[in-house]
Amino acid sequence: MVSIPILIGSIFLLGLVAISFKVVRQYDRAVVFRLGKLKCERGPGIFALIPLVDKMVRVDMRVRELDVPKQTIISKDNVTLEVDAVIYYKVTSATKAIIEVEDYEAATLLLAQTTLRDILGQNELDTILSDRDDLNRRIKEILDSTTEPWGMHVVMVTMRDVSLPENMLRAIARQAEAEREKRARIILAEGEFQASKMMNEAADMYENKPSALKLREFQTLTEIAKEKNLIVVSTGSGEGRTSDIALMMGLAKAAADK
Repeated sequence: MVSIPILIGSIFLLGLVAISFKVVRQYDRAVVFRLGKLKCERGPGIFALIPLVDKMVRVDMRVRELDVPKQTIISKDNVTLEVDAVIYYKVTSATKAIIEVEDYEAATLLLAQTTLRDILGQNELDTILSDRDDLNRRIKEILDSTTEPWGMHVVMVTMRDVSLPENMLRAIARQAEAEREKRARIILAEGEFQASKMMNEAADMYENKPSALKLREFQTLTEIAKEKNLIVVSTGSGEGRTSDIALMMGLAKAAADK
């Protein structure tokens, strides 16, 4: 019969063996410390630790998102706006992420807030609204270069929303309406200019060709003759008046018969 001390010792030994084996998933890494000193980085898979001597810290190596809360920003042209963003990052070195910074996620969040305010504060409102891709890229480059010693890589930065005051929204709407009115007036002026230019050219042609002007007059009279309640009086003079009147009467009759 097994004595009680031996049984207790066996159970204790089996418990130590059981807790000495650790399993790390594919997307995790384990940073192992032995008596407070960095020993190695393990995983994925199963491995053994010395109970009460080794301590393990898990680090997630997947791409993670970091929601940057709304930041009140004053742009270069003194417009107050609120901007919030999303940062996607991943840990590239679990050892650096644990050794170099106390809390890499909180440190990245604070750094993102400061960088967002600094970069947007250097630009005017129109640039912030129209060049988001370029601003996102600049913010990402700054964050990536700063967090690289921490064993991190910033994958992407996206400004999710830009909120403007109500009075600024009304001003932008008025500006857009004025811009459309400006384009309409320019198009109308260009049409008037082209029409006057063509009329000037036509006048020069009629001046050089009086017969063409006379034909144009006859065509106009023909159009007028379509209105049966109008009387057309020709003011021709000199030679050829009779033939002109006869021609006009023939044109008017032809138009009336249609």
